[in-house]
Amino acid sequence: MGKESDTERRAEIVREYGPFPGAPRVNGVSFDGSLVWVAGGEKLQAFEPASGESVRALDVACDAGTAFDGRHLFQIAEGRIQKIDPATGEVLSTIPAPGGGRDSGLAWAEGTLWVGQYLDRKIHQIDPDTGAVLRTIESSRFVTGVTWVAGELWHGTWEGDDAEIRQVDPETGEVLTRLTMPAGTQVSGLESDQGDLFYAGGGGSGRVRAVRKPRRRPGR
Repeated sequence: MGKESDTERRAEIVREYGPFPGAPRVNGVSFDGSLVWVAGGEKLQAFEPASGESVRALDVACDAGTAFDGRHLFQIAEGRIQKIDPATGEVLSTIPAPGGGRDSGLAWAEGTLWVGQYLDRKIHQIDPDTGAVLRTIESSRFVTGVTWVAGELWHGTWEGDDAEIRQVDPETGEVLTRLTMPAGTQVSGLESDQGDLFYAGGGGSGRVRAVRKPRRRPGR
C-alpha cells in the first residue's frame, strides 16, 4: 500500500475479543447499545465491550449477519431473517432473505433493514415486515458486513487475503473511504457502536476486532 490518503488508510485495530465458547468462527456482529452480539453458528452470544466478558447466549441459528432495531435482534439463518426477542431468544417472526441463502451482513437504519448479498456484491434495503426489496446498491467487492452510523453506510469486504471496511454512497454505491485491514485479517460481519468504533467479525479466527472509525472531515 502506498501513501495513505483521506479516502484510503490502514485500519487501526484497537482491541480484539474472543474466541467465544462453542463458536469456531464469527458470522455476524451487532451492538444493542451496551452489549456486542456475535453470531457463532448455533448460538447468538453477547459480551461486554469494556471487559470482553461473555454474559449472554441465545440458542438461535445464526450463520450470517445480525442487526438490532432498538428492541429486537434480527438474524440471518440460511435463506431467512429471524426477528428475535433478545430477552428470551424466542423467534417472533421470519421473512425471506433477499439472497435466498447467499446473504451476508445485516443492519438496521431508519425503519428498514439493509442486507449484504455476498458473492453477488450487492446491498439491499428491504422492508423488515415483508422482506420486499426496496432498492439495491451494487458493490465492486464481495459484501461481508453492513452497518450504518451517523447517516453513513459502511460495509465490510473480504476477498482472498485482502479485507477492507468501506464507506459507500448509499445512493450510488461509490466508494468514499477505505480502511485496509492487515494482511490475512478477515471481515465477517460489521457493526458500529454509534461512536468512534466498528466491531468487525474475524471469520475463522473466532475473534471480533474493534476498529477505530475515522473522523468525518468538515463539509462531508
